[in-house]
Amino acid sequence: MSTRAGAGPLRRLVVLRHAKSARPEGVTDHDRPLAPRGRRDAPAAGRALAASDCLPDLALCSTALRARRTWELASAEWGTPPPVRLDPRLYAADVPTLLEAVRETPPQVETLLLIGHNPGLEELVLHLAGEGLDDTLERLRVKFPTSAIAVLAWHGTGWHALAPGTALLTELTVPRGTKGRS
Repeated sequence: MSTRAGAGPLRRLVVLRHAKSARPEGVTDHDRPLAPRGRRDAPAAGRALAASDCLPDLALCSTALRARRTWELASAEWGTPPPVRLDPRLYAADVPTLLEAVRETPPQVETLLLIGHNPGLEELVLHLAGEGLDDTLERLRVKFPTSAIAVLAWHGTGWHALAPGTALLTELTVPRGTKGRS
C-alpha cells in the first residue's frame, strides 16, 4: 500500500455523490434538478467537508444539473471556493473514465473533489481503496447514498500514479440537512 510517508506528498481524493434529485416528468436524466431533500443535504455536505478539513484545491464536477447544483450549494458554505472544472465525461462514467479524469489533475493539487454519480463513484472508491479505517469499506459496500462523501488518502508524486488498491479510505460520511433549510 503506498500511503506510507516518504513516497510523495499526502494527496486526498474526496468523492461526493450528488445530492438527492427529483424526477420530474418530461425532464431528461441529465437535466434532473435537486429534490427538496437534496437542496438541504448539499449545503450540509459542504459544511461537513469544511469541518473535516477536506476543502479541495480543485473540483471536478459532472455536467448534470443535479451534480452542478450540489457543487454550487456545497461550495457556497466555504469562504472562497476553489476552481471547478465541469467535465461531461463524469456523467454516467465508469471507473476507467473517472480514473482518466482524476489522473489529469495537475500535480500541485493535493486535495481533489470529484462530484458525480453512482454506480461509477462507488466502484471507483472500492477500486482505489486498498484498506479502510474502522468499518468504512464495509459500510461503503452496503451503500453509497446521495450526498455521501468518501475520502481517499495516499502518498504520491502525481495523480497520474494513482492505482488500484493504493489509497486508504479514511472517511465515509453521509451529511444530512435539516428540514426548515432549503
